[in-house]
Parts: sequence; structure tokens; C-alpha cells
Amino acid sequence: MTALFDSLLELIRRTSAEIPDDVQAAILNALQAEKKGTIAESAMKIVERNIELAKQKSQPICQDTGSIIFYVDCPVGFDQMKFEEQAKQAVRLATKKGYLRQNSVDSLTGVNDGTNVGPGSPTVHFHQHASPEIKVRLVLKGGGCENVGVQYSLPNEKLQANRDLDGCRKVILDAVLQAQGKGCGPGILGVCIGGDRATGYEFSKHQFLRKLPDRNPTPELDKLEQDILTTANELGIGPMGFGGKTTLLGVKIGAANRLPASYFVSVSYMCWAFRRQGVTLQADGEIEQWLY
Repeated sequence: MTALFDSLLELIRRTSAEIPDDVQAAILNALQAEKKGTIAESAMKIVERNIELAKQKSQPICQDTGSIIFYVDCPVGFDQMKFEEQAKQAVRLATKKGYLRQNSVDSLTGVNDGTNVGPGSPTVHFHQHASPEIKVRLVLKGGGCENVGVQYSLPNEKLQANRDLDGCRKVILDAVLQAQGKGCGPGILGVCIGGDRATGYEFSKHQFLRKLPDRNPTPELDKLEQDILTTANELGIGPMGFGGKTTLLGVKIGAANRLPASYFVSVSYMCWAFRRQGVTLQADGEIEQWLY
């Protein structure tokens, strides 16, 4: 075993069992906002208790521990092949220990070999930078919320959505309406305006690495984020679709260049079990700092 392996194993354990502080605070605020004695309040109380038990017992917050997505910021010369091999080994042991459920299957045969390792699992995104810092972030994204992600091509005649920010607003809110309670709400939206079909979804998921209280540095996108969050929470969909004031906990929007012929808006949905954690590593692979 190496220090890197041990660090990745602990990162997986903690990501699976513990909600980050920013998400915990948002959930507690949502609980306080719901009307007393309603189904919405009961649903949020169950969510709160689930979070407490998972942390106490160091067990997965949800039976669907989801797609395993690593984001690695690393210096030039970093051994990416070694990292990926260590990540796969850590996923195997984490699955054996019960930190991850056995829920990655072969798409052609449906066979589950019980390791969570195979083509595309885990997924690792590497980004080289000039800094010597090694930063590893992990997102575990469940299938229920993945199923309600959607991509729009503007203009959209049905929604009267043109190729502008108002058109983007219309389709993002439509995504919320279509999801209703099916994505295990209250949820968090990660959105990309632009890009191609593949990079649009990739960029939208990258938005989940942001902390919930942060503000978008682009004024137009910041305004859109706040508007959609407020409007969505006035729709009355509420936790798990039971009605109430909390449909979304956050909205994070980014933009990517596009071709003139294309205008995609990609919306990724994250459930309340927002499993996102990260660390900075020392050169030997030891954990130096937790990021969330």
C-alpha cells in the first residue's frame, strides 16, 4: 500500500458517508424554511437524520453510491497512469469494505463483477497546471439524479426560448419542472451554456465542484443563477416533489465557447445527497488539507 492509495481510500470513504459542510448548512436552512407539520418538513427531517446516521456509522448516505468521478489538478510531470491505477485499486477496496455499493455493471451483458471497476468507472479528469500543488476532488453522482439531466438546443420553439440568456432561463426552469420529485430533491443544478453535446455535459458537472454559497464572477451568470434559484423555489415542487419551499439548494452556471450553428444548454442535476469532497496532497500522496 502507498500513501496515495491510503489517501484515495479515505477520500472515497468520506465522500460516500459525509455531506460537505456547505451542503449540510443549506439542508438545515431548508429544513427551517419549510412549514411546520408539512410533508415537506417531514421529508427534510428524514434527510437530516439520514445524514447524521451515515456519518456516525461511516456508511453510504444512499444505496446508490453513483458514478465515481475524480477531478485531478496536477503539476507537469505528475504520473497520471500511476494515479489512475491507484484510484482503481482504491475503488476496488472501498467497494469490498462497503464504502461503495456494488452498482457498476457491464452495459452489454448486465453483469456486475462487484468491483465498480470497468470501462469508464472510475472516470478521471486530469488538468495540468503550473503550480506544484496536487488537488484531487471526487464526486459520487447517483443514477436517479443523472436520469433527469437534460440538454436543450436553442432556439426551442415549444418553450419560446431564443438564443439568449432569457432562452437559457426558460429551458433551465423547464428542466426543473420536468424533474419534479424524480431526482431526489431538493437538488442542485450544474449548467453549461454552449460547448458541444459532450463537453456541455462535462462542463455542467464541473460546476458541482463549486461551493453552494459562492457567487459567479460573471455578473450576467450570477444574476441568472440567483433568479433561477429564487424562481424554482417558488414553483411549489418541494423536497421529493411533496410540495414546499425548497425545490433547489443551489444553481451553478458556466459557459463554454460554441459553434455558430449550435447553441446547447446542458443541465446536470444533483440530488440532495451531494457527495463531493476533495483534498490537496503532499508530493508523497499524504493528505495535506481537506477542501470542503
